[in-house]
This record gives sequence, structure tokens and C-alpha cells, in this order.
Amino acid sequence: MQLDRLVQFHKAVGDVTRIRIIALLKNGPLHGQALAGKLGVSPPTVTHHMTKLREADLIYERRDKNTIYFYLNEKSLALQARAILTVGDGGADESGDPGGDKTLDRMAVIRNFFTKDGRLKHLPAQQKKKRMVLEHLIQGLEPHRKYAEKEINEYILKFHEDFATIRREFTMHQYMYREDGIYELNPPELWEKP
Repeated sequence: MQLDRLVQFHKAVGDVTRIRIIALLKNGPLHGQALAGKLGVSPPTVTHHMTKLREADLIYERRDKNTIYFYLNEKSLALQARAILTVGDGGADESGDPGGDKTLDRMAVIRNFFTKDGRLKHLPAQQKKKRMVLEHLIQGLEPHRKYAEKEINEYILKFHEDFATIRREFTMHQYMYREDGIYELNPPELWEKP
């Protein structure tokens, strides 16, 4: 999710109908016909708006037999809405520590979850520690470089054999953006915060 994606987010929510769709989906999933009825628009109009919201990662879909239900991606909505407030400050907290974690805590976590030769023992269950580990892992990736999935897998294999899980964690926690099998490191201000 580069700055272009942040602009895409604001364009997506800069439409009255899409804001109304977000408000409706906040109360739970709905299918296209229900949305069209509640909004007083045609199903093709709903499809158009859902495409824009999907491109901005604000909704996701689940199929139940022949019906597609739309869900609000509240986590992505919250992250993207907050991201604009941190653009340019490097994601530092009041103490000036990038990423918002104390340096000593971070060093202790790295010591506990990595071997002396730099291999990851396992991912921590606690989210705060997991973010510290993931941030440590992505340090070797270059900003603004596009990586094929195979390259990301090879990079992760240097640290741990379960590259699929770690690759998924990179995108789930907003450290990387994935589109059409290509991965790119997000700027720190867009990383998931505690």
C-alpha cells in the first residue's frame, strides 16, 4: 500500500453512495440486491461502486451458494483512515522510537525468537512481539522495489522454512502490499500499529 493506494482510498470514500454502502455494511454483510434496494439504485450501479471499494481494500466477498455477500473490511478501513495522519513522520511515537516500541523490548524479543545465526525459531503468539519479529525480518527488503512471490519466498527461507505463513503475515499486518503476485514494501507510516 504505497501513497498512491492511500490516494485511491480517499477517492473511494469520496463518493456519497460509497459512504452509504460502508455505513450499511457496518451493520453486517449484505448481498448486491439488498444494497441496491436500500440505496435506491440499480444492481449495475452497486457493482460499479463495489469494484471501487474492493480495489481500495474496503470490502471483501463471500459466496453462499449462488449469492455473493459483501463484508466491510473494518481493519483496512481503520488503518487507511489513520494512515494519512502519520504520513511523513516515519511512524514514530511520542518517544521518537520508530514503530512505537521501546528499543530494549525489541532487542529482547529478537534475542528470544531468533537463533544466534539469525534464524527465526517461531513466530510469537502475542501480536506486539509478532510485529517486532516481522519488522526485524523485513529490514533486508528494499523500499520501492517490486518483488516476485518467488523472490519473497527465497528471502524468507533464509530465516524460516514456513515462508507461506510469514509472507501472509507481511501482508496481513500491512508491511507489504501484494498485487497480482508482486510484493512491495509499504512505507512505515502504513504499517499496522498496536
